[in-house]
Amino acid sequence: MQNKYVPALRFHALTRLYDPLVRITLKDAKLKSLLVSHLELGGAMRVVDIGCGPGTLAIQIARACPSARVFALDGDPDILALAREKAVAAGVEVTFVEGLAMAPPLEAATFDRVVTSLVLHHLARADKRAALRAMLQLLRPGGRLLVADWGEARSLLMRAAFLSVQILDGFANTRDHVSGRLPEFLKDAGFEKVEEIHRERTVYGIVSFYAAVRPQGPEAS
Repeated sequence: MQNKYVPALRFHALTRLYDPLVRITLKDAKLKSLLVSHLELGGAMRVVDIGCGPGTLAIQIARACPSARVFALDGDPDILALAREKAVAAGVEVTFVEGLAMAPPLEAATFDRVVTSLVLHHLARADKRAALRAMLQLLRPGGRLLVADWGEARSLLMRAAFLSVQILDGFANTRDHVSGRLPEFLKDAGFEKVEEIHRERTVYGIVSFYAAVRPQGPEAS
């Protein structure tokens, strides 16, 4: 396992460009609004955004459900500093935590929702699997995971578009995404009711939303 943090856009020097770049090129506002709606928030839920980057999604979650307690985890202290500034400016309360997706320093079995967006494709296969197992452990039995990441390319056009992502982020760690293996990894991690619930075409390829649930029974341990 690498246990190595990969910053937004791969290089620390590009961190401050992340927000404007994804806003322009990735239908960012639409994708995050869809993610929030698919989280099915309500009441005093505990929600954590794994690999929160500059905090845009976590802030949107806090706005959408003010009664929820929202956490956001990232391994990059620089981008967390930006995220904290944004949360203060937005007037919402988000608890930002520094840590890696493979070993989040958060209490197990205490979250109703876990969400992660465009994070897993940065990780080597072993780290993807470790991160998904860690997300399972964060959820209460019956809690729901929502993953948004690069999905299976089902046309030559989308496969060609995805080459730009692979050139920037690496071929080895993105191969499982373009071949559609994330549902398999989710099931292997112990999740049930795994399904692809949305596909969005972008200039870089397909972004897929995968939903999954932590089982209620002893198999969740």
